[in-house]
Amino acid sequence: MGRGLGFGRRAGDEAPPDKVEKRFTLHSDQLSDRFQQLITSIPLPHFLMSERIINHAKIALGKELSDSIYVTLPDHISAAVNRYKEGIVLPNPLLWDIRQLYKDEFRVGLKANEIVTEETGVEFTEDEAAFIALHFVNAQLGGEIRDIYDMTYLLKAVFGIVYDEYGFRPDDESLNYYRFVTHLKFYARRIVSGEGYGDEDSDLLEVVRFKYPRGYACADRIRAYVQTGKGFHSGQNELLYLTIHIARVMEHPDDKLILTGQCQTSGTALFFAKCRKTTRKFGN
Repeated sequence: MGRGLGFGRRAGDEAPPDKVEKRFTLHSDQLSDRFQQLITSIPLPHFLMSERIINHAKIALGKELSDSIYVTLPDHISAAVNRYKEGIVLPNPLLWDIRQLYKDEFRVGLKANEIVTEETGVEFTEDEAAFIALHFVNAQLGGEIRDIYDMTYLLKAVFGIVYDEYGFRPDDESLNYYRFVTHLKFYARRIVSGEGYGDEDSDLLEVVRFKYPRGYACADRIRAYVQTGKGFHSGQNELLYLTIHIARVMEHPDDKLILTGQCQTSGTALFFAKCRKTTRKFGN
């Protein structure tokens, strides 16, 4: 690797600018402290390998990532490489769920596996790809990694209720399924953070309840589960949107009806009428 920046210099000396190839700037004192501690404990190649994975993720996901990823990912990758070299391979109990709920991030995890194998010769399993994927989910949403695990376990339970109610799994490649998953992610995030949805619309909820009685019953089971298990009160708007998404993905799996953004944001009784007017039907 050649001589390092500190060769021939003493502590406190400035590094020569023409020798600096990369700069890492973290906008949090806490993260900066953790990063500096990490530098002394893991090999530089593991940092560079993690940076390569992060650069790929930024392009693949097309989203802003928290600075925390520059701390959490190298820490995880380095520890995992050492574990595998010692023959310790951990199973991921959420592998199936992560693959279904965070498809883009899971693909990044698989790419990370390729990069790790290429640079270290260590072959990560798909379980490890799923662990890595959650780091990128967390880097998009912020917060602590334990919150992402809480969200994922919660999503798993919610999907279990839906599948139990209807007795089948929908097409997980459909647009309606993708929208349902997206909605549930934000629902789970509100539950974990304790945030409410906003204004209530009881009139519209009654319309939707009458139109989709089974979807509403399923949504109400979810509400009861969340209330009992998490102590979170799901208001009328939560029930409203849960019912609509459940009915759309479970009761009309082949129906390519798409509600516009106007429908999704309206909070008045006019919502349902507008949805019906602005709904478009797409052919195969």
